[in-house]
This record gives sequence, structure tokens and C-alpha cells, in this order.
Amino acid sequence: MGYIEGFVVAVPAANKEIYRQHAEGALKLFKGLGVTRMVEAWGDEVPDGKVTDFKGAVQAKSDEVVLFSWVEYPSKAVRDAANAKMMDDPNTKEMSKNMPFDGQRMIFAGFDAMIDDGPNDGGGGKPGYVDGTLMPVPIANKEAFRDWAAKMAALFREYGATRVLDGWGDDIPDGKVTDFKRAVKAKDDETVIYGWVEWPSKAVRDAAWGKLMADPRMQPDKSQPPLFDGQRMVYGGFTPILDA
Repeated sequence: MGYIEGFVVAVPAANKEIYRQHAEGALKLFKGLGVTRMVEAWGDEVPDGKVTDFKGAVQAKSDEVVLFSWVEYPSKAVRDAANAKMMDDPNTKEMSKNMPFDGQRMIFAGFDAMIDDGPNDGGGGKPGYVDGTLMPVPIANKEAFRDWAAKMAALFREYGATRVLDGWGDDIPDGKVTDFKRAVKAKDDETVIYGWVEWPSKAVRDAAWGKLMADPRMQPDKSQPPLFDGQRMVYGGFTPILDA
């Protein structure tokens, strides 16, 4: 399994096309650095939460849209080498001066792909819709979470998802304004899961969720303690605007 660099960004709604062009410019820098895929997904259904949500994660303003984005690498070593090269690239510094969003509120981190169910080489087709999630999980529950996530991934695939990935928080920096830990109010003994479900279309996703919620296999085992605090889970629906 590979390594994921995950991002969540608050982008002014008026800057959608400018952002997409900015992302295409970043993609040019990634080429030749070992990146296997880059996806930018524009917020479509991003609900308000009682405890946490995507908007709060990046302190999104009323005229901003939350963007869920990731870059895939074959390994952490390749990712680390790529980041080192980009830090020394003058083009990277120039791009950082002209970002069409507030970079101080962007959150980013590195995640080990612990569950990756489905093709990630384009064989399954590019998704028409993405469900993105962030979850605070006790570090001690890693293997139990892996087992549960694998079962959930198989269930989502059964109902039409083309790919399900869960990334275990590995390199999560503290931010001055926002970060992944604050996004889910993570405790000292917890890490953050960055995951997503790829669907061929929003229509397929909507139909699948109705069936999933009625499927008893989706219900938690009440005889066991919960693997994570679901009230602090962050989720939303996103439409890809770049997938390369």
C-alpha cells in the first residue's frame, strides 16, 4: 500500500476555476517526483456538525467552499524525497505567493494507506463523486480499526463504490491556526484517520447510502466498546474537479 498526503482547504466560491488552474500548476511540479495520483474535490454536501465538521476544520467563511484533496505516493520515502525537492524548487515558492485561498487555514498531513479496497491505477475509472471523512481513533485501537474498516470497505464496494481508502495518521504537524488534530478534537492518545469512498456518480452514491443505512451489517456491535468517538467524526460529499 502507498502513502497519502491529505489536504483540506477553504476556497472562496468565486475562485473555483482559478483554484483548479492553480492545482494544475501544482500537478506539473509533481510530475517526475513519483506522484501516482492527485485529486481535488470541491465541496458539494458539507453538513454542519454539532461537535466537528469540515467547515470548522478550516474555519471556512460564508463565501468559501471546503475542498478535499489528496496526493498519492508509492511510499513515504518517495513522498519525503518529493517534498524535499519541492522545498528547493523556485516554482514552488512562486506558487505559494499567489494561492487563491488562505494558506494559513489549509490543513495537511501524511497518512499510511492501511485499507485500500479497489483499483488506484485508473482501472476503475475516475470517480464522479467522493465521500470524505476524518476520524479520531485511539492509537491502541489500530488493528481493531483496520479489521472493522476492511469489513466496511467490502460493504461499500458491494453497494457500488469503486474504491475505499483509509489512511492512518502518520505525520500530522501542529498548525498555528488549524490542523488535522484540531479538526476532530483529537486527544493525546489518538491519531487521525483520513479516508474516502469513490463512487461512479452522485446518483449511485445517494442510492447506495439508502441501502447501507438499512443494512444491519452497518450497525455497530453494541457488545463491544466503540472504536472511536463518532460524534467527532467529520464527513462530507465532494465533486472532483481534477483527477490526474
